[in-house]
Amino acid sequence: MWPFIIAFAISFLITPAVIKFYRSKNWVDDPQKLKHAKKTHSKSVPRGGGLVIYAGILITALVFLQIDKYLIGILLGGFLLVIGGVLDDIFDIHPLLRLGINTAAALIVVGSGIGIAYVTNPFSTEVIHLNQPQIPIFLFGKTRTIWILADLFALLFIVWNMNIVNWSKGVDGQLPGFVSVAALMIGFLSYQFIDDPTQFNTSHLSFIVAGAYLGLLFWNWYPQKIMPGYGAGSLGGYFLSILAILSGAKVATALMVLAIPTADAIFTIARRILAGKSPFWGDRGHLHHKLLDVLGWGRRRIAVFYWASSLGLGLLSLRLQTWGKIVTLAVVMSLVFGFLIWAKLQQTKKVK
Repeated sequence: MWPFIIAFAISFLITPAVIKFYRSKNWVDDPQKLKHAKKTHSKSVPRGGGLVIYAGILITALVFLQIDKYLIGILLGGFLLVIGGVLDDIFDIHPLLRLGINTAAALIVVGSGIGIAYVTNPFSTEVIHLNQPQIPIFLFGKTRTIWILADLFALLFIVWNMNIVNWSKGVDGQLPGFVSVAALMIGFLSYQFIDDPTQFNTSHLSFIVAGAYLGLLFWNWYPQKIMPGYGAGSLGGYFLSILAILSGAKVATALMVLAIPTADAIFTIARRILAGKSPFWGDRGHLHHKLLDVLGWGRRRIAVFYWASSLGLGLLSLRLQTWGKIVTLAVVMSLVFGFLIWAKLQQTKKVK
């Protein structure tokens, strides 16, 4: 567990320096100056969480992991997300630009050779291979092959999870806690698989990610001294997606540990589109907003709910087969959708 401990220590120790630096530059999220319905905090707080997370992961990875083309691709993609995160911390960049940065980071990873070569077939004991069709290309003196379906699926999978995880950071302590739990679950699960294409230990990278986010959690816990920001939010989904692919856990397990954010994201996108609004612009309709506004839950209670959900569903994923995971996901989706519809009706009654 040394990778976990070292990543935690680095993240924990450098956070005060990032907070001080951001405040000295006045790079803070002040809800009094820049009002938005989605914001739940009342005092100015620096973002900067992306710098903390990336530093903790980068330094620990270089110490404990064997460097290969996959790790280089992962770290380069993460670095791009950090740059985007810092720009967003300062300038609050357009959501479509964030999406473009997310896509570029995922393309770097896929370009390094990380793809989803197969998925489990729920109707048989076989798997569904995604390694065809292939396109050979000559690049940098070598003939390389693009696996169209495997690479496209991986690209969409990574970009989707980056966005849904980033949307689930509305209250103090929410995001670092559930990302840390999810990374630990994937790390434990990775011991069950032997098809890791990398030279480094994927479980070690999982524990590094978990440690880095846990270190940030101590400073993001209520009352928060720093916010994750777009940087730490997108990095969370980025690393969880990559770890799920590399561990052999693939889509089902990642969906299990991220079932609550996934259900919230699907409902939110559908709700915004049906209302004639852009699905990319934030509002106060996420699950954490409804728990806060309708049920009156405190920030700490909401954060713990997200942690506990990821932990419980992650433990289930260690036990369940494919159909069990599908049924569990369907139940979670139904519960979240049902609650969000009920919460919306309650708020509508109050307005009338």
